[in-house]
Amino acid sequence: MKKLLLTLALGLFGVLLSACGTSEEDVLRVGMDLRYPPFETVDEDNVPEGISVDVAYAFGEFIGREVEIVNTDFGSIIPAIQAGEIDIAIASMSITEEREESVDFSNPYFYFKIISLVNKDFADTNGIDEDSTIEDLLAVEGAEYVGIASQVSVTIPESYGKTVTEATDLGTAVESVAQGTADILLMSANPVVDGHQANLDTTIVVWDAFVSSPIGMAVAEGNSELLEQANDFIATFNDDGGLYEQLSTDWDAIIIERLGRYGLEFYINE
Repeated sequence: MKKLLLTLALGLFGVLLSACGTSEEDVLRVGMDLRYPPFETVDEDNVPEGISVDVAYAFGEFIGREVEIVNTDFGSIIPAIQAGEIDIAIASMSITEEREESVDFSNPYFYFKIISLVNKDFADTNGIDEDSTIEDLLAVEGAEYVGIASQVSVTIPESYGKTVTEATDLGTAVESVAQGTADILLMSANPVVDGHQANLDTTIVVWDAFVSSPIGMAVAEGNSELLEQANDFIATFNDDGGLYEQLSTDWDAIIIERLGRYGLEFYINE
């Protein structure tokens, strides 16, 4: 009898906990790599923060689920989705044909641009400035491109018939442009601007984009319910008082400080 009463008591306790708390099924596990400010990072107390973190929490509120941010190395995010370790990636992940073979993507909600770090002497000699177009850059005969093996910094100029010197890492590639041993490096905005900020006297940024890469949320193949919820959520971003407006209010100053020119609109517009 005592065992029966204890069992009943424990069962009742569990029911009360479930009623008062959140079940595991209600928790939305959102994967991202918290090493990429201002989109995915942590504050001084190691608490997740950033634009993608805000998007994740807003999505959880939209669908009525508690959000758990799961810090995941970027290269492991898709395997983690496939293994059921996370439910969705909100991780500044470009939508590519290769990735679409492994996961299902939402509609794009940001666009990450591939822009150019250019040697200043080369730019001055050839009439290039920060408002020049990619056609202006491509028209310069004999321009020396530098890139990193297997990355867009190599493959994009090669697709235009340009010869590219491969550097071992980003720092070496930036240094070669700053020192004038190379003329042009193509990368996404943050590394290009960081490279320019470190070499203000010897480099410029050309903002016209070679590529505008669509960023989407990723879910396991066949998870149509969560995918539909994500797309419904993204469809509200442009509403009056919607998430784009909220994010711009919260993050424009930080993005402008980082990029030196644009706010969130740089990532919203294709």
